[in-house]
Amino acid sequence: MTRPATASKSLPNLDELSMLLDDGSRTTIHPSDVKGPWQRFKHRFWVLLIAIYLAIPWIRIGGHPAILIDIPRRQFFLFGSTFNAQDFWMMVFVVLGIGVGLIIVSATYGRAWCGFGCPQTVFLEGVYRRVERFFDGNHVQRRALAASAWTLNKTLRRLGKWATWLVISLVLSHTFLSYFMPMTTLIEAITSPPSTHPAAFTFILIATGIIYFNFAWFREQLCIVICPYGRLQSVLYDRDTVQVAYDDVRGEPRGRYNDKNRGDCVDCRHCVAVCPTGIDIRNGTQLECVGCTNCIDACDAVMEKIGQPKGLVRLASLNEIHGAARRVVRPRTILYAIIWVALLAAFITAISTRKTFEVKLLRQQGTPITRVEGRVQNAFMIHVVNKAAEKKKFTLSVADIPGVELIQPVKDIELEGFADTRLPLFVRFSADDVGKDQNLRVTVDDGEAPRTTELVLIGGKR
Repeated sequence: MTRPATASKSLPNLDELSMLLDDGSRTTIHPSDVKGPWQRFKHRFWVLLIAIYLAIPWIRIGGHPAILIDIPRRQFFLFGSTFNAQDFWMMVFVVLGIGVGLIIVSATYGRAWCGFGCPQTVFLEGVYRRVERFFDGNHVQRRALAASAWTLNKTLRRLGKWATWLVISLVLSHTFLSYFMPMTTLIEAITSPPSTHPAAFTFILIATGIIYFNFAWFREQLCIVICPYGRLQSVLYDRDTVQVAYDDVRGEPRGRYNDKNRGDCVDCRHCVAVCPTGIDIRNGTQLECVGCTNCIDACDAVMEKIGQPKGLVRLASLNEIHGAARRVVRPRTILYAIIWVALLAAFITAISTRKTFEVKLLRQQGTPITRVEGRVQNAFMIHVVNKAAEKKKFTLSVADIPGVELIQPVKDIELEGFADTRLPLFVRFSADDVGKDQNLRVTVDDGEAPRTTELVLIGGKR
């Protein structure tokens, strides 16, 4: 039997997870509906994020997807730029930059990412819970329905909700796959038998199952139990971090509305009723708080009704709550900013200096050096990689070396997008004509930015 996730009127046990019952089992949280400026902002922002997520796979720039990570083919597209496997090292700067960016956000504005931008929050609160409200009603009706016996009404409501969730989960999983598979290929896979694209079909089954399980049942446990970012908050916060906070100076002591000795808090527990993780924000910052601002809108509505100023629960730092000035610039934020700017500068430098093709002069395997007609012969291989998505023409030229005979079968080549080739190159010389430090220099020109590679000749005079 499902019980409401509200805490007892006695002091709560702060060492116990708020979603757990006394016997250790998990309770289903049915947060109350709330309205207010923060909710309006979040819903509009979530609509924008979801629209971007669904639309990007359909957008094409320069004839290619706006974002595509094609791992089997080692082809990557990012808003008109093309990359191949040799450029994957740049992802280090991207991943580290995102990580440090989240650290900066956390140190400055707490769990703003969790409450406003995290996919877990966006899809759970912006999609799945709205479907649940449509079929099961408000929080009181949902609790009553969960505790009631299985009737035809309950069965129909459950089947409608579960079917809708399944369709949404399929859409989300297919959209996610479209970031790794071209949309045309994905459509072909959808309209073909599973045996045609077994890997894609298996991925969809697993991804849909995970998404459905997460948003239908696991929910807040992902944030509390699994997500490492939530655990990281405690080492990133300080007294100047802006977060969802209860003004205990103004609110305490709590009491009923007709209690003359109370503070501004009337102990209505609306802040608890609307919390998606079931915590009491009045107990201070807690691991389960995701910074969703539901309690702010709920408390402001109560304050407005009883004629008290809003902001008893608000976005504020501990220093601001207790009357001290908040420092925006402080040693930790300066350090984080310096690291982030350094990563950004490194990434911009890598992108700006990146070439659209690679060339490497290699020695042939097996017999890189032989003797032909009394002369030394070096066997090389020129490896050319086209890193662009379109076909390109390349011209090969070798610097003249006195006393060295060049045997170059091919001088001009055409490569399709992301293709590569290896071309043989032989040089012959008398051992007395070439020094031991003489390099063979090869230049490959694509008509835009020529690249040169070189390798020392072996077999010359010592």
